[in-house]
Amino acid sequence: MTGDTASRAVLDKAARENFPVAPVFLPRAWRQDLMAVYGFARLVDDIGDGDLAGGGRDDAVLLGLDPEAAGDRVAMLDAFEADLRRVFDAPGEPSHPLLRALGPTVRRHSLSPEPFLGLIAANRQDQTVRRYATYEDLLAYCELSANPVGRLVLAITGTESPERVRRSDAVCTALQIVEHLQDVAEDLGRDRIYLPEQDMKRYGVDEADLAAPRADERVRALIAFEADRAGDLLDDGTPLVGSVRGRLRLLLAGFVGGGRAALHAVEAAGYDVLAGSPKATKPGLLRAVGSTLRRKG
Repeated sequence: MTGDTASRAVLDKAARENFPVAPVFLPRAWRQDLMAVYGFARLVDDIGDGDLAGGGRDDAVLLGLDPEAAGDRVAMLDAFEADLRRVFDAPGEPSHPLLRALGPTVRRHSLSPEPFLGLIAANRQDQTVRRYATYEDLLAYCELSANPVGRLVLAITGTESPERVRRSDAVCTALQIVEHLQDVAEDLGRDRIYLPEQDMKRYGVDEADLAAPRADERVRALIAFEADRAGDLLDDGTPLVGSVRGRLRLLLAGFVGGGRAALHAVEAAGYDVLAGSPKATKPGLLRAVGSTLRRKG
């Protein structure tokens, strides 16, 4: 598998996300920039999860590593960060094709390296921190793992303001928590739990309960509690949609609606996220987007 083929495999994952990444109704330049950011974020996550196409050997070579280093996630993240810095250190030329695609976006919008470094830091944290004691600890993780993406969307569309950034952070954190709820079983297979230990104790849930083939009443109650929290965050972030106009409003409604549709899918599954990963249907997503657009706040 060539580097370009591996990159295409990363970008193709956009169709599986809970929200539309770069829908066709956006201006072509925005779509290109959003897909460049998505390619970066998705590849960083794939490195951190050990989920690289072809075992990551091509990616390792592109990053200047021995192919056998593909299994060393920390070494891969370090090499990817070094390659990222070439995007910002003129006249640097990154080696990885997804980073070369990111360069024009960075220059066009004068993006800073901090959001990108935050996403890498989140995946480094995933290699050492596998449990979160409190909800506040989880929110701090989301500040690295999710919120930078929303801030980059605002920067690319030229709509940054302190209030919009705050609302965007709420939406992005909610989307991250919803994804964690959908993927409880998958994450446990990687020895990661993103349900706060404090909340697990409150509902009498231990790790063995999360390894069961189906969720019992205690696990369902815990998931419902965390889903309500995510819903509250989406409520807090929803005014972001009404603060902009035109096609950007549709895009942001897609983000919020995607989160709501995913939460509805979790609820429709009776909060049993262990039997399978509840996913929103396309009609469910469209209904949630329409409802978001009709909301006044």
